[in-house]
Amino acid sequence: MNVTIVDYKSGNISSVINSFKEVAQNKVKIEVTSDLNKIKSSDKVVLPGQGSFKSCIDALNTINGLVETLNDFAIKNKKPLLGICVGLQMFADVGYEETETKGLGWIPGKVTKIDNQKGKYKLPHIGWNEINIMKDSKILKDIKDKSHMYFVHSYEFVPNDKNAILATTNYSSNHVCAVEIENIFGTQFHPEKSDKIGLKVIDNFINL
Repeated sequence: MNVTIVDYKSGNISSVINSFKEVAQNKVKIEVTSDLNKIKSSDKVVLPGQGSFKSCIDALNTINGLVETLNDFAIKNKKPLLGICVGLQMFADVGYEETETKGLGWIPGKVTKIDNQKGKYKLPHIGWNEINIMKDSKILKDIKDKSHMYFVHSYEFVPNDKNAILATTNYSSNHVCAVEIENIFGTQFHPEKSDKIGLKVIDNFINL
């Protein structure tokens, strides 16, 4: 089996790559590429994202055919795909970071700035916070409710369909930190920076 981490030049993804390689331990082939044919032929895809919603969408669109390839992979062929941080946010229809930007439209919803309650809460939301698991899930298998994960973000994904929500975290308000719809999975937290529990999320995805 091979897992492809999409490298579309969206910031430093070395910790994502290292974590997947650590979990895979040569049993699973981990490839890092933006080559469309390699993405098409892979069993699973990871879509990381660092930076702003707009910069990540722009970077995806810079690689000719990449968005169409990802659409085919996740929506048409229904193969497992994991979005991390902005990688999850891009599932939305639209994001409002920097300027209004069209997302991938895989999970209807929008990405808006966390309400910092007039400065009461610092943005970005950085550090460890507990997650509230809302339902059973393949990627949160054997992870306990109220486990702590590592976050770095100022914007939150607000899905139209509450059934897509896998887990929330409380910072200023309850916001979505994990989603799952059929073969599409996403975490707002960084599993690659969340110690052993984060590695378990990666392990669960690899073992789907």
